[in-house]
Amino acid sequence: MLKHLVRVRAIAKTAISSSFPKPKNKISCHSIPLTFAISSSPMAATDESLRKSLAEKHAAVEAQGNAVRALKAAKAAKPEIDAAIEALNALKLEKSSIEHSLLGGSDSREAFRQSVVNTLERRLFYIPSFKIYRGVAGLFDYGPPGCSVKSNVLSFWRQHFVLEENMLEVDCPCVTPEIVLKASGHVDKFTDLMVKDEKTGTCYRADHLLKDFCNDKLQRDLALSSDKVAELKHVLAMLDDFSAEELGAKIKDYGIVSPETKNSLSDPYPFNLMFQTSIGPSGFSPGFMRPETAQGIFVNFKDLYYYNGNKLPFAAAQIGQAFRNEISPRQGLLRVREFTLAEIEHFVDPLDKSHPKYPEVADLEFLMFPREEQMSGQSAKRIPLRDAVSKGIVNNETLGYFIGRVYLFLTRLGIDKDRLRFRQHLANEMAHYAADCWDAEIECSYGWIECVGIADRSAYDLRAHSDKSGVPLVAHEKFAEPKEVEKLVITPVKKELGLAFKGNQRMVVEALEAMPEKEALDMKAALESKGEVEFQVCTLGKNVTIKKSMLTIQKEIKKEHQRVFTPSVIEPSFGIGRIIYCLFEHTFYTRPSKAGDEQLNVFRFPSLVAPIKCTVFPLVQNQKYEEVAKLISKSLTAVGISHKIDTTGTSIGKRYARTDELGVPFAITVDSTSSVTIRERDSKDQVRVDVDKAASVVREVTEGQRTWEDVWSTFPHHSSTSADE
Repeated sequence: MLKHLVRVRAIAKTAISSSFPKPKNKISCHSIPLTFAISSSPMAATDESLRKSLAEKHAAVEAQGNAVRALKAAKAAKPEIDAAIEALNALKLEKSSIEHSLLGGSDSREAFRQSVVNTLERRLFYIPSFKIYRGVAGLFDYGPPGCSVKSNVLSFWRQHFVLEENMLEVDCPCVTPEIVLKASGHVDKFTDLMVKDEKTGTCYRADHLLKDFCNDKLQRDLALSSDKVAELKHVLAMLDDFSAEELGAKIKDYGIVSPETKNSLSDPYPFNLMFQTSIGPSGFSPGFMRPETAQGIFVNFKDLYYYNGNKLPFAAAQIGQAFRNEISPRQGLLRVREFTLAEIEHFVDPLDKSHPKYPEVADLEFLMFPREEQMSGQSAKRIPLRDAVSKGIVNNETLGYFIGRVYLFLTRLGIDKDRLRFRQHLANEMAHYAADCWDAEIECSYGWIECVGIADRSAYDLRAHSDKSGVPLVAHEKFAEPKEVEKLVITPVKKELGLAFKGNQRMVVEALEAMPEKEALDMKAALESKGEVEFQVCTLGKNVTIKKSMLTIQKEIKKEHQRVFTPSVIEPSFGIGRIIYCLFEHTFYTRPSKAGDEQLNVFRFPSLVAPIKCTVFPLVQNQKYEEVAKLISKSLTAVGISHKIDTTGTSIGKRYARTDELGVPFAITVDSTSSVTIRERDSKDQVRVDVDKAASVVREVTEGQRTWEDVWSTFPHHSSTSADE
């Protein structure tokens, strides 16, 4: 949602170690998963202990060096000098080993990332846009397998959220009038601080330069004192709290210059991230490419509420493109200028944020990172969701329900549950109106990446659009019996207003009737003392003069048959590209070929998101086998299973390797006219199945109706030959 208004961006405050957890699926004992683990603490304990050991070892090397020099100066016996030199060399070796451990994490994650990205681009999952024209930073094209993965992720998102919750899905324009984004705050505040190379004019995000400097020093400068380490860590923690002046001062203090030219940099200044345009040929109607999809839902609340039978709670959802003119896009799909968002706005009575389906997720337990643990320097820990809600760590049941549903969504996609955490926003990250905010952060080679934001935004958005448009975006609760309440009543004198404002009378009346109570009382006091007051009518875009004779404002005891209120909004917002990239990393591993002479790449996508569910291979180029392959292909199409036939003369082992690299979970090999083998990607196990049953077996496994273990125990096993693998 509006991250630049409601929160600061998460900082990757993690140190990286080079452990290699095993893939979840059954994999050959020769498999080498290419991955790593990242600590969830602000700075890994192992990193700090290594730095302490390095400082101690450095002192020991200096002391031993002095001892060697002293022995030589005193003309000590050769055996004594040799022993001292041997001890010095041993200390140097130990020091070098510690240095390697400190630097190795950064190197291993970069090598891993490069291996993943190379595979993704070579197999056309995604590539830089406009590549033949040298591309444009922050823009990417999804190729055929990438489109399939994205489509499958969005399809599961609709199934998991829209269908499960009976959400109302909408599809709103990408081009948004300026007045809408003025009301939401984007026009004034959707900014990042930018600096320029003073000679070339190249632009950089100021906080990124400072963050990169601090991280680089922490990862590569082994001589840093403990005080300097603490200082740099503090800068990282406070990075998004810095004003333009404070950020500029830090850049100057650390001598940070332009990365490419080493030229000096300008002072930081705000840059609005929205792409501006004009609607229509006149140029008189300014607009922007939307930076998020949520505003389209908010401005349609009144109609959606009516469509839902004037009942709360209800949720609206939208999937669509959003646009942010990033200053310096980087990190591949993680920070781009055009991207897909999937957002939910769950409207709820602010006095009742319970959820009837909360018990279905209450017993889930996963990594949570409450603000207290962050402030005290602790790590994320596993907390039962029920405890987090009951203890008030999570503000309410509805917010907790969506946190649980997001956890299930991500883990079912294939995100490693041990590298997924829910981090609560710190107090200084949240807007004054927000009740509680959490981010689903996924660990990848870039650190902890915010992929889903789940926020209780209170009633801010609907009130902002009500105030700006003059249209009340409210809900109603009918009382069983009328209630007497004291209310402030604003009664426009329409005759006086009509004489004064003529054709604009209706808009002035609507604006007066929509005034909040405090503003109305202030107007009443001003009218009684001065006789007239200036009043802004947003729909007219100007101030008008209201005279005492034009309205009455007074408190009255009234009988009410209903309560009128502005609903609160619980908002889960999903960055689809970020989720997909993290999924690529979490499912990627390598294993040796049969001959052991090369490493083969594999994506262990769950069938749910795999770009192709199955491949069909005639073992050899044979007319009868190819006819059987076509028959199986027709059967797979009939049951809705995406697949591909490969009738090339390439060896079956190479064909398996090609499809493993695309993450295809199953391969049907036609080696007779009566039965075929079905191979599972990660275990490489094969079973023999009758031709007429092959398509149904694959469908049942890919759709989750049965497991591969069940198939393995049901059908005869097939032993692959050396040529097969």
